[in-house]
Amino acid sequence: MSTLPVAPAVTLLTRPGCHLCEAARAAVARVTGDLGLGWTELDVDQDPELARRHAEEIPVVLVDGVPRDFWQIDERRLARLLRERLAG
Repeated sequence: MSTLPVAPAVTLLTRPGCHLCEAARAAVARVTGDLGLGWTELDVDQDPELARRHAEEIPVVLVDGVPRDFWQIDERRLARLLRERLAG
């Protein structure tokens, strides 16, 4: 019996007024859209623990809860990582 790979959970951590967050939003949307994946966005200012942990790294892309990129999102690296996750 084979199992299908579980889609990776992609989360973008942002905060209001962050100029890098706009570009990160667009990058994550392009990569996940190309792969048919969804993603979520969290405002770190709404979660004190996230704000403390990632205060100087916003925006941050998490894949399955693990930080994978911050500030300027490398679309090729993110796409490669997500493809590897999808392949199992």
